[in-house]
Amino acid sequence: MIYRDFKGLKLSGLGMGNMRLPVIDGDDSRIDFDRASALIRRAYEGGVNYFDTAYGYHGGNSENTVGRALAGVPRGSFYLADKFPGFSVENVSRVKEIFEEQLSRCGTDYFDFYLFHNIYEKNIDMCLDPQYGVFDYLLEQKRAGRIRHLGFSCHGELPTLRRFLDAGGDELEFCQIQLNYVDWSLQHADEKVALLNERGIPVWVMEGVRGGRLVNLPAEAVETLKALRPEESAVSWAFRFLQSVPGVTMVLSGMSTPEQVDENLATWAEDKPLSEAEFKTVTDIGRDLFARGTVPCTACHYCVSQCPQGLDIPRLLQLYNEAAYSGVDAFVVREGVAGLSEDKRPASCVACHSCSAVCPQKIEIPETLAKFTEMLGESK
Repeated sequence: MIYRDFKGLKLSGLGMGNMRLPVIDGDDSRIDFDRASALIRRAYEGGVNYFDTAYGYHGGNSENTVGRALAGVPRGSFYLADKFPGFSVENVSRVKEIFEEQLSRCGTDYFDFYLFHNIYEKNIDMCLDPQYGVFDYLLEQKRAGRIRHLGFSCHGELPTLRRFLDAGGDELEFCQIQLNYVDWSLQHADEKVALLNERGIPVWVMEGVRGGRLVNLPAEAVETLKALRPEESAVSWAFRFLQSVPGVTMVLSGMSTPEQVDENLATWAEDKPLSEAEFKTVTDIGRDLFARGTVPCTACHYCVSQCPQGLDIPRLLQLYNEAAYSGVDAFVVREGVAGLSEDKRPASCVACHSCSAVCPQKIEIPETLAKFTEMLGESK
């Protein structure tokens, strides 16, 4: 395992994100604890010492699962990261209650790393508003030793990132952004990395393989990469790209199977950054990938809780992307749509735009579902 220095701490270069744990019967809120615990322990035994969770992951059940899975492991041998869900007025007015609940769920009396979760254009004012006292409260917990290191994750645009850095000053120690060779240009991650490097803020990475989208590449992309490094898989190329980006300290991966854990551990046994030519090749591939009529959904599920129709939006967007790649008559598309009840198909979208308002990928979801409905030859 490659380890990176962070203020004297020895952090594994690969961290385990706990947003995509094994579930029961496809229900995202029902974690299969035995399988999830085995994955967490497998990663730990392979050298991973950083475990990331959040208040809303898996319907609120990720924190408890991580805490139980690591119970009995010496507390000083791993680093636990959690996040404050500052998505609504209700949450920011309950910062103390939520923080205490998170400690209880995780079975710990402190967090090694704690983040403002997903700072973006819609919630930055609430998180900084002194009437709610979120920042002040978290700084109190840091001074009390219940937060060892304070940072934030950000899906916002560059001006929002800059504004939060300005507001937080020296108190913000690290920043977690969506970074991969697609978003290097698509979401202007290159500019965000440059800003963080300029400010001396270590970069934490989420969505390094874009929710699994960079695992199965078009044949021509696979051939191009194989010609350069025959021994590397599509996944390892995504990680080698991240090993090449200045300032990257932590790379999170949401691992769901033992095979994924083992492959990632093997990749992170070596530090093999890309050459300048290889870097250009993968970023060129990244620019091509989403110029094919698809949408960049990562199945984060933020949209699902906002939908008044109860639609499984990530699943619908997955089917839409498959239709854009393979055609609407592809077996997986027709079979997938046929398995949905009439009231859960894309035509059931009422275009309220509540989903788009919280989408970290800035997807125009109602418009996409309307297009998908049209592609399927269905009507509202």
